[in-house]
Amino acid sequence: MTPLPEKSFPLIIENEDVLDDLLSKPSPQVVDVISQIDGDFILLGVNGKIGISLARMIKRACDLAGVKKRIVGVSRFSSPEGRRTLEEFGVETLQGDLLDRNFLENLPSLKNVIFMAAMKFGSSEKLPFMWVMNSYLPGLVAEKFSESKIVAYSTGCVYPLVRVGRGGSKESDAPQPVGEYGQSCLGRERMFQFISEKKKTPVAIIRLNYAVEMRYGVLVDIALKIKNEQVVDLNMGHFNAIWQGDANAMVLDSFAHCSAPANILNITGPETVSVRRVAEQFGELFNKKPAFAGQEAETALLSDAGKAFKLFGYPQIPLQQIIRWTADWIMKNQPLLQKPTHFEVRNGNF
Repeated sequence: MTPLPEKSFPLIIENEDVLDDLLSKPSPQVVDVISQIDGDFILLGVNGKIGISLARMIKRACDLAGVKKRIVGVSRFSSPEGRRTLEEFGVETLQGDLLDRNFLENLPSLKNVIFMAAMKFGSSEKLPFMWVMNSYLPGLVAEKFSESKIVAYSTGCVYPLVRVGRGGSKESDAPQPVGEYGQSCLGRERMFQFISEKKKTPVAIIRLNYAVEMRYGVLVDIALKIKNEQVVDLNMGHFNAIWQGDANAMVLDSFAHCSAPANILNITGPETVSVRRVAEQFGELFNKKPAFAGQEAETALLSDAGKAFKLFGYPQIPLQQIIRWTADWIMKNQPLLQKPTHFEVRNGNF
């Protein structure tokens, strides 16, 4: 992928229908990858903030490629709206708890698996359950789908905080997660790595941080503080971000790069983004003066996605466009997911 010329994307995103269409629009590269993949798809934990747009992207890519594939989305579907959306778009849904061994074992053993079930928010208050979701469940899933090809979501939180000037952690760097959330996510990776090595299961592990869109993400968190005239904490003074639609495309492209042992890929944007500078930009767009607290630390949670860029190209949507979209969306009081990222946390307790 290469950045699109500005005329290739809208200057503003008018509503959720336009947003969902943009998030799920497959790149030509995704269409090509989907056309060549053998077998059907099953997405585990599909009803989260990423899964619905990802499932829709697979369906749209299949339609554009002229191939018919079974696409199954699995979730507890505590919110029925997501299930209706998927089914209206032609995605089959199965409702159940992945921790129910009978339910898990009776899922169809499809050839291509996307694993995204996890726990982050509120995890510091439910540590045993967090470990079950982030480490124990991945082991069960890896065993169940050991004959499939698996793309498993992970997080950049498995890395330590690194000096801002060094450009971010690389896949070859040793994981040193800060806090139990990151530790449990490393446990998830180890489960998939073990099965990949033991049973030669092709696996790609996606260390993502941070995917953003208009309803959720680091940019929304900062923009809301500026709009509401709240203080912006600068202690975690820098971050990475990528448009969720671009992240979706890279995740699907990674099916062409699953391997045994498992292949690890950082997926994020190319910039080391300054919290202060982004806050100032939102201040200009909202005509408000930002208020800051603290001082930028010398370290931050940062990833180097150079390996992914060599495989897939750079993100299509540039950061400055996402900032403008976000400001316009929030000024118009458009819907938000109301899920702060807590990106400013430095001790790993989410």
